[in-house]
Amino acid sequence: MFKKILIANRGEIACRVIKTARKMGIQTVAVYSDADKDARHVELADEAVHIGASPSRESYLLADRIIEACKKTGAQAVHPGYGFLSENEAFARRVEEEGIVFIGPKHHSIAAMGDKIASKKLANEAKVNTIPGWNDAIDSAERAVEIARDIGYPVMIKASAGGGGKGLRVAYDDKDAFEGFTSCRNEARNSFGDDRVFIEKFVEEPRHIEIQVLGDAHGHVIYLNERECSIQRRHQKVIEEAPSPFISEATRKAMGEQAVALAKAVNYQSAGTVEFVVGKDQSFYFLEMNTRLQVEHPVTECITGLDLVELMIRVAAGEALPLAQEDVKRDGWAIECRINAEDPFRNFLPSTGRLVRFQPPVETMFATDTEHLHGVRVDTGVYEGGEIPMFYDSMIAKLIVHGRDRDEAIAKMREALDGFVIRGISSNIPFQAALLAHVDFKRGDFNTGFIAEHYGKGFHAEDVPHDDPDFLVALAAFMHRRFRTRAAGISGQLAGHGVKLREQAVVVVLDPQGRHAYTPVSVSNGTEDEGALTIAVGPRQYRIHSTSPLGSVRVAGQVDGRPFTAQVERGAGKNPVALRIAHGGAQIDAIVLSPEGAKLMALMPFKAPPDLSRFLMSPMPGLLVEVSVEPGQQVRAGEKLAVIEAMKMENVLFATQDGVVGRIEAAKGESLTVDQVIMEFE
Repeated sequence: MFKKILIANRGEIACRVIKTARKMGIQTVAVYSDADKDARHVELADEAVHIGASPSRESYLLADRIIEACKKTGAQAVHPGYGFLSENEAFARRVEEEGIVFIGPKHHSIAAMGDKIASKKLANEAKVNTIPGWNDAIDSAERAVEIARDIGYPVMIKASAGGGGKGLRVAYDDKDAFEGFTSCRNEARNSFGDDRVFIEKFVEEPRHIEIQVLGDAHGHVIYLNERECSIQRRHQKVIEEAPSPFISEATRKAMGEQAVALAKAVNYQSAGTVEFVVGKDQSFYFLEMNTRLQVEHPVTECITGLDLVELMIRVAAGEALPLAQEDVKRDGWAIECRINAEDPFRNFLPSTGRLVRFQPPVETMFATDTEHLHGVRVDTGVYEGGEIPMFYDSMIAKLIVHGRDRDEAIAKMREALDGFVIRGISSNIPFQAALLAHVDFKRGDFNTGFIAEHYGKGFHAEDVPHDDPDFLVALAAFMHRRFRTRAAGISGQLAGHGVKLREQAVVVVLDPQGRHAYTPVSVSNGTEDEGALTIAVGPRQYRIHSTSPLGSVRVAGQVDGRPFTAQVERGAGKNPVALRIAHGGAQIDAIVLSPEGAKLMALMPFKAPPDLSRFLMSPMPGLLVEVSVEPGQQVRAGEKLAVIEAMKMENVLFATQDGVVGRIEAAKGESLTVDQVIMEFE
């Protein structure tokens, strides 16, 4: 077994590998860029080596620096994690040539599966179902139209070297095929330096289901069940679960056996994933093979009770797999939510900056611990007070739950999301909560078009229906009374002017357009349960009990004897006296007033927000890489004004109306904050 390994990665996956290595008694070496000098993975590792500047092309993608770090520290093996150099055949080969062990498949297996055209041909030879299509590079748009007609519309036009949604178009007719081929080819050339494009049948109502495989150097290959990854946004996975609520036992077995056949065909020796597209009739076709550890590997670890990182390390050290196919378990149901630094209410724009608060839900199961399952696990590479840099992907953490069945797993995940406190940057937690609450998701009735179908026009606060909206009102009244009770107990109050506790109150739920909702409530202590209050909202009564410290964002307690977790803050919104209540993905800002105070508030005139249409403001934090106009220039609606870059994404800002550019307030190369003014119009 290795004495020391180097992790050629960063963030949560580097931390994940370090934990398993520590369990196995293996020393670890972290590598880091300028932006990551204070990162969590650097702190966790036994040693750390600086490998370059913040952009990944000047650090984490430099094979020479990583190999040099191995030699300098005496690391015998390299774990590449996912992303960066993990599926780079040249890097794997160079590592092997330097006498260092690559903790992953051999370079020839990566090469065989890395090219989409070559991998489809290999899959055909291994008797793996492949989608009908034309698997050779196509030389012209006219030829693309002929092939598409032969296959039958709809078809998918794909770049051979594509990935992450780039170089991908769906064509429903000749016009789509002609234009789609041209744009795919251009996109592929610009993004990957490889303009080869092929065409295949587009499977309608498709599901994205993947099989986890594991092979060793002794010819053994097994499959570890499947993962359901159909909940995707722009071809990026959002929620993953294991097993799938859709496929039958027969389909599971057939997919698993075909995945094993493909892995054996390329002499696969590590953890890997064979991805399939599955039609509504359970017909399934090979999509691609990921020759690395997947982001969503924890859900497989939960249902099988295996540590996949440990198995990867043992296989790389030459050990045989410790289990056969018949030993693979499938226990309960696991779900993973990717918690990303992005603002779902601003079209998922990246959100970078300092994590002012980072309080994950209480963990009851942990990476590397396969004994304590059926709980909540958080895999992360960040900490409270740390920075989310603009140079890398947007993942803050992975939230994983394991339940006895799917309903219990969904309930656990919803509660865990309620208790996940992130402040300083925006996160996609409200969006995740909305997906989990959606009736079709709960039924398991979805495909890869689910998000586009239900949230095609963006995600808005009203897209998060609460199971019981009156509970949010009752909780506002409950927390207000707790704050008032503390205030009433402060000594030295002027006689006759002390804080009074009233039974009748009005909860005013604030609306940005001034259409506030006024709900009368009554608050009483009742007789039993110290610290409990009964809140009457109309005919409904809520018995709420919580002893969470006042001032703590996360509030846990019971309502009518059932546990709940919510988030409560004073002055979090634009109104400094309002309470912000968040639960189940829904959020309200509320002021609790006396009945007399509520009457007076209803008479207050509404102050409209200022007109900001004269300004172009940055919709996200990022780097201003281009200013496309000059002062005095006449611009038309739809004309490009500026380009901002953050987290591997370029965001082009266009004019929304005709006008004349006045002052330019920000310069090219400047780091911008959210809503910072870039330019003003005359």
